[in-house]
Amino acid sequence: MPELADEFAEAPVSSSEVVFDGYVWDVRREGFDFGGATLHRDFVDHPGAVAIFALDDDDRVLLIKQYRHPVRRREWEPPAGLLDVDTESPLDAAKRELAEEVDLAASDWHVLMDYVTTPGGNNEAIRIFVARGLSATAAFAREGEEADMEKRWVSLDELFEAVLASRVQNPSLVIGTLAAHASRAQGWATLRAADDAWPAHPRFRGAATGHAAE
Repeated sequence: MPELADEFAEAPVSSSEVVFDGYVWDVRREGFDFGGATLHRDFVDHPGAVAIFALDDDDRVLLIKQYRHPVRRREWEPPAGLLDVDTESPLDAAKRELAEEVDLAASDWHVLMDYVTTPGGNNEAIRIFVARGLSATAAFAREGEEADMEKRWVSLDELFEAVLASRVQNPSLVIGTLAAHASRAQGWATLRAADDAWPAHPRFRGAATGHAAE
């Protein structure tokens, strides 16, 4: 049997237009040829994002609690942010977000997991990094929903239990926790290079993602 893996496929696009120009992301309408017919779909056109599992020497994960208005919740999450700078690699973005959200830098970076959030409704791709060798950076001035974020160090085992009990539901936290828990059981052998190729993200498809900041 062939290896179990998603298959990249790109149907010919006959039309593409932004039908809603949003504050953070847009809604795009595309027509594409599929099965001998032209289909039309609307989807959120998303720049993608990175998330960071910052681990200390005791395998505790640094989390933040942040208000998320669409779901009316203050969620526990890993530090994360949008890939909204065209010249920035995913690793550079992760380093920036770690400093901006929790005032930390890291000397050791690896890719933990990639995933797409809602393939039927948007093109958002997220890369989760593991960051180790942590050190403090200058305090960052935060505003908006980030102004009153709470921080907490949580053991990976406690976090795993909270995920299975559905007490925490942020997707990057859930997926990252399950991946990190499984990777630790294998001696972290599943971790990948920090600049590993990222075919699910259209900007980085077919090439290593680069790490200009190192």
